[in-house]
Amino acid sequence: MSWRRLPPLHAIRAFDAVARHLSVTRAAEELSVTPGAVSRHVRALEEHLGKPLFLRRATGMALTTAGEALAQATREGLDRIADGASGVKLRRLRRLSIGVYAVIASRLLLPLWAELQKAHPDLEIDLHTSSNPLDLLPGRFDAVIIVSDAAPRAGLITRRLIPISTVPVCAPHWLKRGPPDFAKVPLLHARPRPDDWRRWLDHAGFKSVPVQGGSSFQSMGLAIQAAAAGVGFAIAIKELPPVDLARRKLVIAHPTVRQTRRHFVLQYEARLADEPALAAFADWITKRLSTALS
Repeated sequence: MSWRRLPPLHAIRAFDAVARHLSVTRAAEELSVTPGAVSRHVRALEEHLGKPLFLRRATGMALTTAGEALAQATREGLDRIADGASGVKLRRLRRLSIGVYAVIASRLLLPLWAELQKAHPDLEIDLHTSSNPLDLLPGRFDAVIIVSDAAPRAGLITRRLIPISTVPVCAPHWLKRGPPDFAKVPLLHARPRPDDWRRWLDHAGFKSVPVQGGSSFQSMGLAIQAAAAGVGFAIAIKELPPVDLARRKLVIAHPTVRQTRRHFVLQYEARLADEPALAAFADWITKRLSTALS
């Protein structure tokens, strides 16, 4: 954008007030300055333009032809500035659509919802949940919160929220006789995450423990519910603590925590990066979860 050669804006304001009132005294009262200051601004503007803007008569002031033209342009310009400023002040953040796995919504996002509303009372969000990864594509929503390796992807912005780690959980009665023998207890499996047990056992030093057999469930949430019912041991995501942990229907079965290579991430199309509502949500959730980990 080329640089605009504008006259001094404080002089323009003084000129506009005098042109409307045809009185230096009344213009000074409106602007809360002295009449001398208004007169100096108007004279400076006339010198800048090289033309007189007012006819100064014993009976009062009148606009010259040049003054009338400038008064009309100034009034229109200042009106547009005022309207623009009012629009910015009154503009509300647009409603966002956020896609997220149901378990992430209930265990990670909803517990923070009141804090988000307090921080951004004008932010309105339509939350959409699904258990199908193909439903949670950035192009279908303003943004999605998903599990990802957080690797860069063309056309997308991926913001890491928190890393993902796994722990085994079980009903308390399984530990009454001491640490479990994972080779002898029933291991419960979540079909969308078939390798969770093998990876955790290898990480914890139980490489000889087989993982074949054992009941399987449609989701991690169902496997964890089965564990809370006493059916066996399940793998849980440490960052999404099951509600049953707080109710003491579940306990962590072993102190070893396995850090995975995946993260909960916020992901959205790069073309939306400057959208005010999305930027406000993205900045807040990223900072809030970062603070929770520190």
